[in-house]
Formats: sequence, C-alpha cells, structure tokens
Amino acid sequence: MSTPPPQHPAYQQNPGPYRTGPGPHPPAPGAYAQGPGPYQPAPGAYAQGPAPYQPAPGAYQPAPGPYAHGPGPYPPAPAAVPQYGGAPLPPGGPATVCEVCGATPAAPVTVRGHQGMLVVMRFLRRRGVLCRTCALAVFRQMQADTLLQGWWGPLSVVITPVTLLVNLGARSAIRRIPAPVAAGPRPPLDPGKPVFKRPAGVLALIPLSLLGLAVLAVPVLMVVGLLVGPGGGEQPTLTVGSCARNDGDWSHEDLRPVDCGSAEAEFRVLAPDSGSCQAGDYIADPEYSEDGDLPLCLRPLNG
Repeated sequence: MSTPPPQHPAYQQNPGPYRTGPGPHPPAPGAYAQGPGPYQPAPGAYAQGPAPYQPAPGAYQPAPGPYAHGPGPYPPAPAAVPQYGGAPLPPGGPATVCEVCGATPAAPVTVRGHQGMLVVMRFLRRRGVLCRTCALAVFRQMQADTLLQGWWGPLSVVITPVTLLVNLGARSAIRRIPAPVAAGPRPPLDPGKPVFKRPAGVLALIPLSLLGLAVLAVPVLMVVGLLVGPGGGEQPTLTVGSCARNDGDWSHEDLRPVDCGSAEAEFRVLAPDSGSCQAGDYIADPEYSEDGDLPLCLRPLNG
C-alpha cells in the first residue's frame, strides 16, 4: 500500500478560528460576527437611526426651507455681475441692451411707415429695444421710405403726412436716449445722412409743397367767398327801369342786367312804392341797388 504524496506547505489548512466544524456551520466568533436575530447591524458610530430613518446629527444638516443653504464651511458664491460688451449692465437689466448691436443703454422704440400702391396700401412698423445710434438709423430709413413711397394712393395722400408727424414724436424719444457707454459685440446700424439730405427727401419736397399749398388755399378761398358774396364776382348793379334775369333761385339770387328787348329779360326793375312792392313782385336784395341799401322790386314781364 502506497503512501499519498505530501501536500505543498502553502496549501495546507492551518488550524484556527475559521476551520469548518461540525454542525450547520455557524460563523466563527470575531470582531465582524453577526449578532443574533434577523441580521441586526452591530452597534457603532455609523449605526442607522431609528425609523423613519432620520439622518444622524452632523455639521452639514440642510437648513429648513426650500433650497436654503445650511451652515457650513462652504457658503454659496456671490452672484456674478452680468457683463455685456465688456462692461456691467446699467440698472434695468437685459432690457437695456440694444437687440441689434448689443450696446448699452437702450430703450423701447417704435417707428412707423406707410406705402401707397394706388388701390391697396401697407402700414409698416419697426418696434424694438434699440440704442440711440441704431434707433436713429431706423427712424431715418423709415421716414425716407415713407416720403418716397407713401403718396401713391387716394387715401395715402392723407395717411402719409399723419405717419410722418407721428414719427416726429418717436424722434423726440430717440433724442432722450443717452449715447452708448458700452459698445456691443456687433457693429451698430449706420444712421447715414439726415432725411432731407437724401434723394428720397428731396423728391418728397414736391408733394409736401403741393399739400401745404392745398391746406393754405382752403381758408383763403373761404375768406374770398365771404367777401365776394353770393354773386360770385363783381356785384352787378340794377337801375330803376332796366330789365334783369335771375340765374339762381330766390334763396340765392343771381341777378344779371339784360336788354329789355332780348328774350332773356324776365323782370323789370322798379322802385318800391311807398317803401313796398306790389303783390306778385319779387324783391331784389339791397346789394343790387346803386346805394347798396334800397331793395328793388322785380315785376315779371309776362305778368
């Protein structure tokens, strides 16, 4: 009977506390032995607190309130100052930044325009937060386009001057915007020449002049009409014994002297008898008499 070879020393099982013993293999006693019961954690510094699982007290407990930072060695960093174009924004926030070039300060601006196209028309509007340079460029361009394109329609002749006058109010608001103190990341709009130094502004002087003459002519014609009177020109004079015709109605007389032998003669001019005319006679206004005060009687020739 042969003897089994000896085992290597590194693989020999040393006697000790972890040697498998008889029975249901209970764990060996030691520092990490599981306590009795249904797997209760061993007591120690990191034991979980009682239900409902409150965190253990410590230095970094969150303060009450939504998103509040509790006390600790790491306070929240201060909020960064918003920068745009290399300089802090002025009071008012991002709304003071020009939406075209990004310069500050800026303000809300609205400029209107109009295009007349014989039968149809277009109402234009440019609204935005702009710096003074960009706002001036928008105003000059819209005003020049309206001066050139706004007259070509029957209603546009009236709407265009109203639009131009409204834009003058926008021009006053643009003047009140301070000059840019911080340049933006993009170049601003080019304001270009003033409106009336552009070709569109020079051509617009023609309809503007005609419109001004028409506006001035209305009161002048009204005054002339009042001075001339209902006759519409040099007042004719009727003499007693002559004949006349009436080219108007009797509420607005238009008496003209004619030859008594002509077919146009309708009335004979007579002086009133004792200050009054006979029955059936018509009365001429005093302006037709030589002294401008005496009413005359007009007797029908066929009567």
